[in-house]
Amino acid sequence: MEWMVKTFDELTTGELYSILQERVDVFVVEQKCIYRELDGFDQASYHLYASNQNEIIAYARILFPGTAYKELSVGRVLVKEPYRGNGLATELVTRALDFIRTELKEKVVKLQAQEYLLPFYASFGFTAVSEVYLDEGIPHADMILEVK
Repeated sequence: MEWMVKTFDELTTGELYSILQERVDVFVVEQKCIYRELDGFDQASYHLYASNQNEIIAYARILFPGTAYKELSVGRVLVKEPYRGNGLATELVTRALDFIRTELKEKVVKLQAQEYLLPFYASFGFTAVSEVYLDEGIPHADMILEVK
């Protein structure tokens, strides 16, 4: 397994295709959400992913401040179904936060968490800053982390 962090312009067309395919498979097909997956934010993002022989198995998008929110944000966090349950999501978020802290030197991170994942993100220090609300029919809450 290999971990990579790339800007949009650094991604190969094959990497981009694989990333988008996994995002659609998880967020549109698996979660049965019909929404605009290609939202125009990918170009203003870092793409953190783990691959296993050209297969994307974990992914997170790190958006520059002022893109989706005034704060830097993390989104589209996923682990491909066959790889779930072995700590890969924890490693993914840890790597994202390390990159944000050491390379980007950002002090605040915002994310939109599905309700069932609130305890998972809280384990990293994220705090809910909104009530639970429906986004595309799925309960979510906004969360903030003060990076140390």
